[in-house]
Amino acid sequence: MNPMSFDVKRAVAAVGAKLVDPPEVLLVLGSGLGGLVELVEDAVSVSFEDVPGFPPVGVKGHSGRYVAGSLDGRRVLIQAGRFHLYEGLPMELVCAPVRIAAALGVRACIFTNAAGGISRKLHPGSLMLIDDHINLQWRSALAGAVVEGDERFPDMSAPYDGELQRIAVAAALELGERLERGTYAAVMGPSYETPAEVRMLAKMGADAVGMSTVPEVITARAMGLPCLGFSLITNHAAGLSLELLDHDDVMAVGAQARVKLSKIICGVLSRIQS
Repeated sequence: MNPMSFDVKRAVAAVGAKLVDPPEVLLVLGSGLGGLVELVEDAVSVSFEDVPGFPPVGVKGHSGRYVAGSLDGRRVLIQAGRFHLYEGLPMELVCAPVRIAAALGVRACIFTNAAGGISRKLHPGSLMLIDDHINLQWRSALAGAVVEGDERFPDMSAPYDGELQRIAVAAALELGERLERGTYAAVMGPSYETPAEVRMLAKMGADAVGMSTVPEVITARAMGLPCLGFSLITNHAAGLSLELLDHDDVMAVGAQARVKLSKIICGVLSRIQS
């Protein structure tokens, strides 16, 4: 694909034609977390195959579709599946789903991902509210010509919205679910990190590590959209346990813990003001 060939307006028209009402909140689901779509009422599904310019999703655990409808009183657009830089795709395409959602009317974004735990307080099955992130993918989502509607130098002193975080903590407390907080590091992948790299990340201040989310959040912030982020810890990062890392294990832990995360997200949605 020619990196400059993707037409956001065509994609917006194709997705928008299937929707009944404009969405308020974008939910981006990471590996193994696609089960949240089962809770959507009056659901309308749009396969990525039907979005002009979208390639097939190439990662197990990412179904590759939008699901729109109502979830806990909010009109949502769920992105079940995402594109990754390690697939060899241009940054423009990795961030395109966020731009499409913004054009369709969303006013807030909730991102989830599967991540390896670096902090000793995180274990497989833990949920981490993302306080901050470290971009180690060595590319910026905003490099190049300024996209219409973007801020050229968005402030990233608080990439994850404080009010949405307060709401998430309140929802978790009410549900009796433990919610850790920490910094997420995004690396390129697709290989898992070495033990030496994990030690480096720990010294840099990372609590968890994954291969997504950061480009999308930067894009959303450039458009002025508030963001909330969750990492579902699926494994100990390399060198912190004797277990070998395997994507199927990531999927299995995600399936076990997604119910907890789904409840918290629904609690957040029910508290967001219209």
